[in-house]
Amino acid sequence: MPTRLDEIPELADLESGRSLIRVPAEQNVPFTARVRSLVDTAEFQRLNDISQLGLVSKIYPGARHTRFEHALGVYHNALRYLRQLSKDQRFQQIVDSRSAELLIVASLLHDLGHWPFCHPIEDLGIDGLIPHEAHAAIYLADGTEISQVLKSEWNIDSADVLDVLVPKTDSPKMRLLRSILSGPIDVDKMDYLDRDSLHCGVPYGRNFDRQRLIQSLILNECGDGLAITAKGKTAAELMVFARYVMFSEVYWHHAVRSATSMFARAFYELHTQIDLPAMFGSTDAEMISALRDTAHGAETGNLLESLFGSKRRLYKRAIEFSHNQESQVYSLIAGRSYDQVAEISKRLIESINTQSGITLAPLDLIIDAPPPHREVEFDIDVYFPKDENYRPLREVSPVIDALATTQFDDWVKRVRVFIAPQWREALAAVDLESLLVSAASA
Repeated sequence: MPTRLDEIPELADLESGRSLIRVPAEQNVPFTARVRSLVDTAEFQRLNDISQLGLVSKIYPGARHTRFEHALGVYHNALRYLRQLSKDQRFQQIVDSRSAELLIVASLLHDLGHWPFCHPIEDLGIDGLIPHEAHAAIYLADGTEISQVLKSEWNIDSADVLDVLVPKTDSPKMRLLRSILSGPIDVDKMDYLDRDSLHCGVPYGRNFDRQRLIQSLILNECGDGLAITAKGKTAAELMVFARYVMFSEVYWHHAVRSATSMFARAFYELHTQIDLPAMFGSTDAEMISALRDTAHGAETGNLLESLFGSKRRLYKRAIEFSHNQESQVYSLIAGRSYDQVAEISKRLIESINTQSGITLAPLDLIIDAPPPHREVEFDIDVYFPKDENYRPLREVSPVIDALATTQFDDWVKRVRVFIAPQWREALAAVDLESLLVSAASA
């Protein structure tokens, strides 16, 4: 007889307290023997030395939590989602115990392919660079310790885990599992908004009713994704707003973006001189050390020493542009490839030096701009039992409609020019906006 969902050991231990590991804030995460076997592998332990937020800690000093901690939180959320969804008869018909265990494993291992400072590096659009989700294939390959544990302790093929992370097959069941792990209201966002907010010391990502939202989870009309009942509408609105404010005040805070832009430009200049596959298998400390060694004596060395040396020296914001300003700059630069943005920076420096008599070095000025890809849109349906119909959240919520209409990215991500601190006063007399329009239009 097939195992029922409530007989899955991790779900059975969700409230028992029999075997657990504790993570902030006061989360009791079920830690069965087979979960421990995965966590104890070399591939998973590597996440203990990769920060969740990278350079955010240069501005928010508490933001030193790791991918390891986050992975445990996402796994915990997956159990909570499964417990709620198992009450839905349609869910029970689609997701059997083996599929539920696959989701549990995938949630625990979802960030396995992450390397240090992954997101700013991915935004560079380097030729041949595979997404971090696909990079997980290296750690899930046959013969790795983690693949052996999956087979012996879980009776799960590592290729099936990778199929959840990087879709190869397509079915309503697999689309449903993926929507739980990566969708508008997924176990990943549910964790990182709360955890990042906690460690940054800000309230923004914690100001939504997670319990109410989870209790409202149901299947969508097609049965291949998540929806919420009308009781969860307000909680969903607050989650969307929490995400908006976390991007505005933390992830795209101007000083955070200064540090991120400095790192990104240094990596961009150095990437042809380093062994990328080896670099992407490293820890934070190993990558920083390797980059500093490679950059020693070069202009990029100043950028890296300003970030990771004995004294922090961040570039200053010279000017910024958002989508709602009348300036042409935002529309000319936002969404351009990093190669193009770097070229615009070069032309801007040449124009400044020619017209003002200032002698900026090639890396004294950096343009930061929203990358070509956009954040996941908040596209989820709300079920109204009295009417027995599903309606998109954006149709029944003025908050969501406003964000969807104006585009999430356009509001929170800005085009900024950062300048080495010694040039800040001299640059104040330069008409940067006009020079930027010319540089971006060339």
